[in-house]
Amino acid sequence: MSINVSGTEGYAERAPALREQWRAISFAGQHGPILHFMPDAPAKIVDIGCGIGTDAAALAALGHAVVAVEPVDELREAARELHPSAPVEWLDDSLPDLAVLLARRGTFDAVMLTAVWMHLDEEQRHRAMPRIASLLRAGGVSIMSLRHGPVPEGRRMFDVTPEETIRLASMQGLRLVCELRTSSVQQANRDRGVTWTRLVFEKSVPPGRP
Repeated sequence: MSINVSGTEGYAERAPALREQWRAISFAGQHGPILHFMPDAPAKIVDIGCGIGTDAAALAALGHAVVAVEPVDELREAARELHPSAPVEWLDDSLPDLAVLLARRGTFDAVMLTAVWMHLDEEQRHRAMPRIASLLRAGGVSIMSLRHGPVPEGRRMFDVTPEETIRLASMQGLRLVCELRTSSVQQANRDRGVTWTRLVFEKSVPPGRP
């Protein structure tokens, strides 16, 4: 059983139900509006808060080298079981510090945070953004989604504004290249009025570098 990491409340207990619920969400269906911002394969991509691994496995199938970070043991094990042949590294680590990942001192062409950022409180978001930026190579992209709407019972979520997220990213040299409001891909969430903001940032290339 997972030891709760701040922001993961409710996920370990509901992992079997979430596994079945999330299996109905396809990679293309979830990310279609921003897929053209993904780097060409082969690229190095980290999927932070990978859940049951749908996106990580799809990215690996496209030829990318993928590290998938998930702090909830039950979800990470579900990802391994659902995608046994996917060439993905499944890593136990968590925001806001990402201590395991950052200790490697590697950088990525893309950092994905899908349905993750809203689990962090204000102080954690301020701590996390510099770490996200440090994981990106110059010219790399960070792809994030922010959830808006009622919070499911037993979960810890905050209604984070795009404006705050854009400001925090800008302070770390991440330039906004896309802001898109979308409905939920899940009918039950649409019925509850849940919407999403998709944000794509590009890490600035230092002056003098090609």
